[in-house]
Amino acid sequence: MAARFSGVLQLTDLDDFIAPSQECIKPVKVDKKPGKAAAKIRIEADGSYFQVNQDGEAQKLEKAKITLNDCLACSGCITSAESVLVSQQSHGELCKVLAQNKAAAAHEQKLVVVSVSPQSRASLAARCRLGLLETAQKLTTFLKGLGKCVHHVFDTTFSRNFSLLESQQEFVRRFQRQAEDKKALPMLASACPGWICYAEKTHGSFIIPHISTTKSPQQVMGSLVKGYFAEQQHLPPDRIYHVTVMPCYDKKLEASRPDFFNQEFQTRDVDCVITTGEVLKLLEQEGVSLSDVDPSPLDTMLGRAAEELSSHRGGGSGGFLEHIFIHAARELFGIHGASIHYRPLKNKDFQEVTLERDGQVLLHFALAYGFRNIQNLVQKLKRGKCPYHYVEVMACPSGCLNGGGQIKLEGESSKEELQQVERLYESLRAEVPEQNQAVRELYEHWLGGWGSHRALQVLHTQYHAVERASSALSIKW
Repeated sequence: MAARFSGVLQLTDLDDFIAPSQECIKPVKVDKKPGKAAAKIRIEADGSYFQVNQDGEAQKLEKAKITLNDCLACSGCITSAESVLVSQQSHGELCKVLAQNKAAAAHEQKLVVVSVSPQSRASLAARCRLGLLETAQKLTTFLKGLGKCVHHVFDTTFSRNFSLLESQQEFVRRFQRQAEDKKALPMLASACPGWICYAEKTHGSFIIPHISTTKSPQQVMGSLVKGYFAEQQHLPPDRIYHVTVMPCYDKKLEASRPDFFNQEFQTRDVDCVITTGEVLKLLEQEGVSLSDVDPSPLDTMLGRAAEELSSHRGGGSGGFLEHIFIHAARELFGIHGASIHYRPLKNKDFQEVTLERDGQVLLHFALAYGFRNIQNLVQKLKRGKCPYHYVEVMACPSGCLNGGGQIKLEGESSKEELQQVERLYESLRAEVPEQNQAVRELYEHWLGGWGSHRALQVLHTQYHAVERASSALSIKW
């Protein structure tokens, strides 16, 4: 692994690497028995290992297994979870689980739910040359046909409403307490797990207080599926197998965080994450062209069939900056319908937005995509020269639509390809989270209202500084 770039970076031609990758290691306890000379290790043609002692006796050795829980995001995994770490979360694992579920006794079978991200849907639509609604309807049919035991297919645009609303309220609270809490601002977005891994491991306790505690749309959906939806189905959380389709390999790492594991029922909020590219592999594996699949009605969590898709304003990474900006302008300064004008700085992936009145800057926001811009942002923070109140931070250059798990279009330059996906993504009607009736119902009847203690428990999380392993590559000369 140390000899090459991350597999995802290779696949997507992203060039945003910070440092050479360290060897991916997992400490293994070795029991040394006194009085025995060192044994030799023999490697067979099939890759298996044998320990050969002085008497010539050979003993086959078990291969060390590394799971996502062992990952320290040592550097290659900052922007992607390496393939050796994600064996438990792949389309192959999904197929295996579906087959086991189908063969299980009726009382042991799980309800299978798949939640699809809007970025993945746009990438698939561009690849298959379909409209977004058509893609969603056909994908619903295809996914429900996998092993004939996928029961519901949801859209994570729904859960993103909660992430946006909670982020808005959290920013206002932080802004109002900035005088007594020096680390309340700037508030940094938390929806990107690649950025979170980097922040926890590289800057730890310095940066963590600035990061929004609001869960990402994927993890909010996990809470909704294993919480609200499980209750509606009269099932315990561990009787639901929840799969998400994401534009990013780091989402696999996010789903595996201990914070998103239910100790009582011994189940994760999101059991398996597959990327957009892995959905394409599933289609190829089944010998199916998505354009030839019949459409199905779209599922919703509240049981009403959806007749159309919707999105949110503010770009392909979720629109956190714009929603928080407009909400803060209204709540803090009484300015309704604040206009947003982006001003590029060093590059298109580092832009800022200001709200001014009578020549005074009231709000100063920015977006920083890609690790080069993130490093610049962190350095400003460390020097005490960061002027921003809020920053939308994403690890991938150009944001989530350009995620490492997205599909590479044939014969298209990366720029044209991204523009095509962006056009599709932005073609939907943008909804206002506060006006979504289903969201309002869940807040009122399940979460106990806006800003309730239960809402904070269900929709927020925490972060942890990760102790860095020292190596020659991490020394700053």
